[in-house]
Amino acid sequence: MSLPDLNLIRVFVILYEAGSVTHTAERLHVTQPSVSYALSRLRELFDDRLFIRTHQAMEPTMTARQLYPTLKESLQQLENTIESRQHFTPEQCRLRFRLALTDLGEASFLPIILQHLHAQAPEVELEVIPLRIDRADEWLINGKVNAVICSRPIKSSSIERHVIAQDRYVCLGRPSAFHAGPLDLETFTSSRHVVVASTSGHSLAEEKMQELGIERKVSLEVPHFLILPKILRQSDLLGIVPVHIARQFAADGELCIHPLPFHVPDFDISLYWRSQAFHSPAQRWFCNTIAQAIASLDLTLTEETGP
Repeated sequence: MSLPDLNLIRVFVILYEAGSVTHTAERLHVTQPSVSYALSRLRELFDDRLFIRTHQAMEPTMTARQLYPTLKESLQQLENTIESRQHFTPEQCRLRFRLALTDLGEASFLPIILQHLHAQAPEVELEVIPLRIDRADEWLINGKVNAVICSRPIKSSSIERHVIAQDRYVCLGRPSAFHAGPLDLETFTSSRHVVVASTSGHSLAEEKMQELGIERKVSLEVPHFLILPKILRQSDLLGIVPVHIARQFAADGELCIHPLPFHVPDFDISLYWRSQAFHSPAQRWFCNTIAQAIASLDLTLTEETGP
């Protein structure tokens, strides 16, 4: 068997991860017929169909599943070796990086990250992937994303972590929802609440309440945080929100912030990336620039005392 060229390996790996000829073509910036032609050559090379078209995606065969780990690792090593031999200059970089963020991460960090990236690399492209916390480790390991920013720990020996900020949870609502006084546990439990789904990556306060046996009245559950200000301004619902974004939500004076009436530890917001990818100068620059961008923000934690 002759050795496949680097482009064929790249098509195989990305098609395996994307599960779609269309998405593979988009990621490689080539036409769909080019991907189909490469797949045809791969099928001849390995004497296997490799991918079977279904209603949902291009499903890998058993042979493809066996090949993927080795070809993925080989591709990464080859690209790192080639890139390490080249002089990386952000000014000339035209790469597309993929960053997984929650909606809160987008609101809090994306503008400053984009500003810092484009200040150094005007031609660089950034694609934001909505974070699914249950898939974050998989996305990093298989290369779907270059980095993840989240508050929930991602534990894997092949993933690196850098703490970029600290945050804490507070209670947010309009003044009338707090009955013009400090928030005590009785008021908290007797009030109606809106909660954000745990798939957002923010469930620490919920876990603490369960641990303490605290029950409350949940009237609404939503998938994201950014709808909360409108809901809270038009109702007497309360919501638990990280304090940095709560300050933004309450900046117009229509909402107020109270400390929670039970202890929830402060939590870290971290930047994650695949360990081996850090051998790439472009990856190092990308992660370092994100860390520098967020470090430029004033994210000092102070005690909230209510209205």
